[in-house]
Amino acid sequence: MNSEVLTPLLNWLDLAGVAIFALTGALVAAKERQTFVTLGFFSLVTGVGGGTVRDLLIGAPVFWIQDARVPVVCLVVALFAWFTPTRWWEGRFLSIADGLGLAAYAVLGAAKAIEYGLPPVSAAFMGIITGCVGGIIRDVLAGRPSILMRPELYVTAAALSASVTVLGDLAGIRREWVWIAATTAGYGLRLAAIRWNLALPAYGRD
Repeated sequence: MNSEVLTPLLNWLDLAGVAIFALTGALVAAKERQTFVTLGFFSLVTGVGGGTVRDLLIGAPVFWIQDARVPVVCLVVALFAWFTPTRWWEGRFLSIADGLGLAAYAVLGAAKAIEYGLPPVSAAFMGIITGCVGGIIRDVLAGRPSILMRPELYVTAAALSASVTVLGDLAGIRREWVWIAATTAGYGLRLAAIRWNLALPAYGRD
């Protein structure tokens, strides 16, 4: 990672987001009874997918190529998923874990875009892309309906985290507090959406 741009906290936030998304990818492959190689592949592409697209769009070095820790984290997560029974992850666990990765990665994407000089609106969109693309890639590769097509709020939660990050920066609030608040806000909204099936009105015109 670019040490001149990213703070240590943002580095750890990046690794946390990678690990959480990598776990969701590995678990999807595990539930499909795939080989360890496939688990590792799903772990990597899910973990780094959103961040890769973000870095390419903002002209930054692709983070996981620059930081050897990222592939190692994805491999460790795949090993963890390989040696645990799938019954541990039944129910809504996958959605809950994905929601945390979504919020953390949306904050990271927006914060990194700000540091690279993008204007506020563009930075917010980079946060949304960073948070959502990994899950989209995972679902497409697994042949599952995209998580974006589920009724409850998803992109909206990423947008909330990214927007709070951008607004906090514009207000001059200490970045660490902004990132914590933004992650909490987006994750809280995503959990509420999962719990109560919160959704925006759907298009209904013929």
